Order: sequence, then structure tokens, then C-alpha cells
Amino acid sequence: MRPLAELVAGGGVLVLSGAGLSTESGIPDYRGETGQRQRARSTEQPMTYQRFTGSAAARRRYWARSHLGWRHIAGARPNGGHLAVAELQARGLVGAVITQNVDGLHQAAGARDVVELHGALSRVVCLACGGRTPRGHLERRLREANPGWAGRAEAVNPDGDVALDDAAVDAFRTVGCDRCGGPLKPDVVFFGENVPPARVAECYALTEAARALLVLGSSLTVMSGLRFVRHAARLGVPVAIVNRGATRGDAHAALTLDAPLGTALAALLAELGPAVAPGTVPSA
Repeated sequence: MRPLAELVAGGGVLVLSGAGLSTESGIPDYRGETGQRQRARSTEQPMTYQRFTGSAAARRRYWARSHLGWRHIAGARPNGGHLAVAELQARGLVGAVITQNVDGLHQAAGARDVVELHGALSRVVCLACGGRTPRGHLERRLREANPGWAGRAEAVNPDGDVALDDAAVDAFRTVGCDRCGGPLKPDVVFFGENVPPARVAECYALTEAARALLVLGSSLTVMSGLRFVRHAARLGVPVAIVNRGATRGDAHAALTLDAPLGTALAALLAELGPAVAPGTVPSA
């Protein structure tokens, strides 16, 4: 832990977080241990952008399942890992946070300057007019459109999707945009969809301005996060990775640590010692 503490103690750290940071809040990941268990129990594949936009039936299936799964996501609370990131920010050691997660738990823990690389489940966007509304507003409309609906959630996925039988899906009624009537989509980047270019450019700029890049709980399997690790390495910005298991970015890292995120970040804070108030001279 000492090498990681020495890296972070210098400040100017950019955090890149993934699903592994939220598993201790009860939200499974896709590629780690919890995600593998979920896939073993389900024949469903994650929704793709092409299926969602190309089929009203696919949208109904998604919203029926997500209507139940959202309750689980909305009820999740930040764990020790999220709180540790917010504490490192409060100490002035961590600047911005790039997160691949769509659960909003960094902000709930008190983190600021969070770039949601893949969007947020707490927002809904109309595919016709582009209008955005809070997820809570849609949930009220869906409840009103489906009185007495008997769907029951089973396993919950990282994107708020759940396993649901066909009869419950067929009985579910979707709603359109209350401005123009167009189809609604969660304001997240689906599989097969590109991250908005302006967001990517912002993350590259943050990487270039960082003194160090700290990856937390990401396998870096997909290029959306790995590209920033590669960019940091090309620039000579040291990369540290804390994750359960190997990652696709390990070859670019100056330091890797295979450990549970909550435990590792608690140990990091302990190694750094207590926070010092501004203007206070540390004792010898």
C-alpha cells in the first residue's frame, strides 16, 4: 500500500472508476465475479443500441425490466470506496473523476467534478426531440400506465435491467415523451453506441492535465476506458490500477493491486494519515 499512498500523496490524481467500485453497494458488474454469476443464471444479453432503436418490442421489454430494476439502483447507497474517493477529493489529492458507472453513487458520496462517461440512469432522453427528464418523472408515468402490473424482479444487472418472464413483459405498457410523443431511452450509452465525442475530448483533456491516473474497479475490457489508460501511458503519466483480478490495462500500469476496492481504499486513507486542515502545520 505504501507505493500507492506515495503516488496519491503527490496530488493531481485523476480517478477512472468502473463497475467493480459499486459491487459492494449491491450492484453487480458485467465481467467480474458477480457478473459471471448473473450471466450463468440468465439467457438475456445486455440491450444494444441497435435493438433498442430498431424495435418497439425491444423497447417495451427493456422498460418493463428496467422499471423494476430501477428500484434497486435508486435504493443503492455509496460504499466505503465511493466515500474514500470523495475524501481524497476533499483532501485535495484527487481532482476530477471519470466514471464508467451509471449509478450516480460517486455524487451521492459527495464527489464533485464527476464525468459520467456512459451517462446516468437517473435521466431519460427522447430519441425524437432530444428532451431530457428525470427518471423519477418517467417512473411515476409508468406506474400510472400499469396499475396492478404483476411483474416481479429477479437478478439485477449493472444497467438496472432485471430478469422478467415473457407474460409480464407482454402485459407492460410503455409511454412516450410527454412533450412530443417520441420514444424514450435511458440517458446512458448502450452496447453498440458511441460515447459523445465532446465527452471523450473532455476525458482526454483531464488525462493530459493529471499528474497520475488511478483506475478503480475496472477490467478495462472495452476501449471506452482503456483509451485513457493508454493515453496516460503515452504521455508518461503514471497509472495505478486497483481491481479484483487482472485488467487489460495492466501492461501500461506502473502499479497494480488486486484487492477488494473498499478494503484497499480504506487502507490507502489510513496509510495517508489523517487529513490536515488548511493553514495547519503538521506536527513533527
